[in-house]
Amino acid sequence: MLRPIGLTCATIMLALIPFAAQAQDSEVLFSHKHWQVEVVGFEDGTFGCVAQVTAPGESFSLWLFPNASARLQFYSQQWEFENSTANLQIEVDRRGFWALTNAELYMNSVLFDIPGSNDGARLLDEIAAGQRLYLRDESGSGVKDYSLSGSRASMGALAECGSVIADVAPANPFN
Repeated sequence: MLRPIGLTCATIMLALIPFAAQAQDSEVLFSHKHWQVEVVGFEDGTFGCVAQVTAPGESFSLWLFPNASARLQFYSQQWEFENSTANLQIEVDRRGFWALTNAELYMNSVLFDIPGSNDGARLLDEIAAGQRLYLRDESGSGVKDYSLSGSRASMGALAECGSVIADVAPANPFN
């Protein structure tokens, strides 16, 4: 099922390369239940892949970048942050919370880099298998919650997109 997505992703990536340096562009690769997966080309010529659940004025997103780094993004039009940090919690299906220490608060977003460790992989596995994600403040009070319906298939498409952009990125940035 994901094989055609990879071919589509590769085709889109090659099509975006000439335009990425000029303006941000994106293409939807996969949609399933509440999720949508896109490849995004940025003005500086770099790429990212994003899987997201959206509702009017808000979203929960998982980003993958060519260097294999991953980032969580929580967005709401209601939030107005200055550049600061906060300690937050997330929980998937009441399985116990994950501490997001020093999450970045920037404009309308909460950003957190997922560690490239076994813990980071376990968090992504929980999200893929989950039904609901809860964002909470440091003391555990609810802030927002998001449906994860369709997350397993979408995370598969996100991983495939991440593999493609990792192959497109130059091995030597000075060439």
